[in-house]
Amino acid sequence: MTLAAAPTPLDLTDPAVVADPYPAFARARAEAPVQWHEELGLFLAFTHPEANAVLRDRRLGRIWSDKEPAERFDSFNLIHRNAILEMEPPAHTRLRRLISSAFARGHVERLRPWVEELAGRLVDELVERSGGTEAVDLLSGMAEHLPVAVIAELLGVPEADRHLLRPWSNAIVKMYEYGRTTEIEDDAERAAQEFVAYLRELAAERRKAPGEDLVSHLVSVRDAEGDALTEDELVTTCILLLNAGHEATVNVSGNGTLALLRNPDQLARLRADRSLLPGAIEELIRYDSPLQLFERTATTDVEIGGVTVERGQKIAALLGAANRDPAVFTDPDTLDVGRADNPHITFGAGVHFCIGAPLARVELQASFGALLDRTSVIELGAEPVRRPEFVIRGLSDLPVVLTA
Repeated sequence: MTLAAAPTPLDLTDPAVVADPYPAFARARAEAPVQWHEELGLFLAFTHPEANAVLRDRRLGRIWSDKEPAERFDSFNLIHRNAILEMEPPAHTRLRRLISSAFARGHVERLRPWVEELAGRLVDELVERSGGTEAVDLLSGMAEHLPVAVIAELLGVPEADRHLLRPWSNAIVKMYEYGRTTEIEDDAERAAQEFVAYLRELAAERRKAPGEDLVSHLVSVRDAEGDALTEDELVTTCILLLNAGHEATVNVSGNGTLALLRNPDQLARLRADRSLLPGAIEELIRYDSPLQLFERTATTDVEIGGVTVERGQKIAALLGAANRDPAVFTDPDTLDVGRADNPHITFGAGVHFCIGAPLARVELQASFGALLDRTSVIELGAEPVRRPEFVIRGLSDLPVVLTA
């Protein structure tokens, strides 16, 4: 296939794009729904129908290729080679079945009171520290703590060890960005190595003294059914659940709170009508997506958006661009906490739809609900710092002043 020469549709090195990619998405979307990106070596899908098709078409798969040189990325490759996110059926189906019970809607709903109590306690601590005058960091004070605590509770990670999890995860997910430095890559491999070693030790402890947690459950499956779950898959599954199970929630909390503070009329509207909260969470997820790009690889020639993606080529769904498509969303650049028709694709679609989506929704409803319940005023304490990455979109901090 001959690719027509065209301007780069999206410059991921442009600080303006990293800070606010949505104008660039709109310009590219007006040119064509799917475009080739020479520097990235893949196609980009900018519109909702095409991005949705990328996620759903079974001819487009998640096909993992080890990072090279393999000896340098031994642990990083291990935790992706055996990850459900990088698998296709039947291996994907087998592994998803083994962990789905932990994220079933009924089980997640049973966690809601505990999550709400924890969210309330974290907000109360922030309000006390702020006292209506001092700026406190909403990210480190609540947004990062809550989802890590929930996933750690599910996995059975002891309280004394939970401070290790977020730094490991943060280092690993930086490998998903383009234009990485050697230092970032070394940090990611080191974190993966330490995380793998920790979980092997935790699994060994649960084998001797099982509990009611997910690690104990997976250990029992491994021992009872043998090849139904390998030791590497057990470790990898726990790492993926921690990484994927909190990164999005943390970044929706930060991005969403900032969006409400930038749109005080919508914050006031939500305060006045708390029945809007579940739908408002979906709108905050749509409005500033915590994950911007998701790659897939063609297993055979596939036509998407008028272009042919040849076997072996990659195409990425730009989730943030799809979620701002004016053909699907009325006034897509406007935050509307009462938006009723909201088919955002932030959690993915098809067989790789996020298994932790119900839990993420419970956590976000609890955290935003606690902020609304326990404050009368929320104000920016200083201009927040945005993380310098494109794929994982979030803030480094969010200074706020809270008044009870």
